[in-house]
Amino acid sequence: MDETSQSVGDLRASRARVVAASDAERRRIERELHDGLQQHLVAVAVNLQLARQLADTDPAAVKALLEEIGADVREALDGVRELAQGVYPPLLLDRGLVEALKGAARRVAIPVRIETTVLERYQPDVESTVYFCCVDAVENAARHAGAGARATLRVWEENDTLRFEVEDDGAGFDQSVERPGTGLTGMSDRLGAVDGRLTISSQPGGGTRVGGTIPLRSDA
Repeated sequence: MDETSQSVGDLRASRARVVAASDAERRRIERELHDGLQQHLVAVAVNLQLARQLADTDPAAVKALLEEIGADVREALDGVRELAQGVYPPLLLDRGLVEALKGAARRVAIPVRIETTVLERYQPDVESTVYFCCVDAVENAARHAGAGARATLRVWEENDTLRFEVEDDGAGFDQSVERPGTGLTGMSDRLGAVDGRLTISSQPGGGTRVGGTIPLRSDA
């Protein structure tokens, strides 16, 4: 197979993975809506009906039901917030990359230091690509770097290119033996959709560095 045919084949495979990932994400959202939010709302509706029936005869029971309803509503709100974060974080839309990444770092299971310059606002697809790649990389570090690991997340603009890097001081892995998992492949595909590029550097005992670059369009 010549180089051109190989490139076309790689592009088709990447697009197929992007479509498959998009379909899987839609199914995940549907499951979370059905199993989470919908169930809480059903419980609220049932308890409201019971409260109406008991309003005149058993005030104590109504008070207990109202407390249960309040708990269900709070859980439903938490579920909506988590779902929104996974789809497109409101903070990213309103405040941009730096604030959104700081918010995401606070939710990760390992300490994450943020190092970034003052960034402009970019095209939504560029901002979301950097955000989700960084979050995926940090979450990968939390899962695989080992106990006591720490991570540093950097984002900066240089030579008309938006760059990011997530580096941890954890266990690392042997790149000559271990192939990139689905998470790293997904990052590469996501970056490829905006003409970006993913780089990975790791060695056993030496931590892992995941970086990405996206060329900035003139209208960004």
